[in-house]
Amino acid sequence: MSEILGLGFMHNALLAGLLVSLVCGMLSVFIVLRRMAFVGAGISHSAFGGVALGFLLQVDPFWTGLIFAILVAFLIEWVQSRGKIEEDTAIGIFFAAAMALGVVFLHLSRTYNVDVFGVLFGNILSVGRTQLHQVAGVAAVVLFFIWFFFKELVFISFDEEMAWVCGAPVKALRYLFLAALALVIIASIYLVGIVLVSALLVIPAAVARNLTTQIRSMILVSTGTAIGSTLGGLGFSYLIDLPSGATIVILLAGLFLLTTAWSRYRLTGTG
Repeated sequence: MSEILGLGFMHNALLAGLLVSLVCGMLSVFIVLRRMAFVGAGISHSAFGGVALGFLLQVDPFWTGLIFAILVAFLIEWVQSRGKIEEDTAIGIFFAAAMALGVVFLHLSRTYNVDVFGVLFGNILSVGRTQLHQVAGVAAVVLFFIWFFFKELVFISFDEEMAWVCGAPVKALRYLFLAALALVIIASIYLVGIVLVSALLVIPAAVARNLTTQIRSMILVSTGTAIGSTLGGLGFSYLIDLPSGATIVILLAGLFLLTTAWSRYRLTGTG
């Protein structure tokens, strides 16, 4: 362990991993409670178009990916709110269109030396100071958003119609939540990539739901699961030379299976 901690590039990877896991673990609870897992997957894959646009324009893909992800998220919400198209249909349309645009942008890029594998599956060991500052900024904004609107987020997660009747700003919160989700997805690309980021947004809360039903306990367990899997995944990937993002996701999936078996055993034992 001391050997790993002594590596300079690992310091940035650990800090970025901790921050991303923290916000993913907290946001994951609201995603699972609101049954928005497919929305997260759709936005994350849509971000590929924005990242590829950044490579084409030779600007930081973090900003183009962020703008693209927020734009697609808002379009999904706007289209499905009009009532003529279901949410999963809107996600399927924009997800495919954004991915197609990403392929076109990469094809048009004359300086095509992009680490596409790193974008798709993550390469946290390459995180530098600039990326670390971006991740820290995203974490600060999203944590403030959750803290400031915590009661409202819990309310609309359990009963959105009642929240609407009681005067909660449901529509504004839906858009703000999607913007926060887009922020976290872009920051998470450094950790696990576009393809695997949905795992960090869903599995931690699914693990927590297997163990508790209290919202505050769910947030604690979900955050602990995300952070523990990230640290464990980074350690294992270094020791046995595996891709870090994939190792983190496999650990998360293993925890989900274990807690599912435990939850079923507990119900059977008490039944």
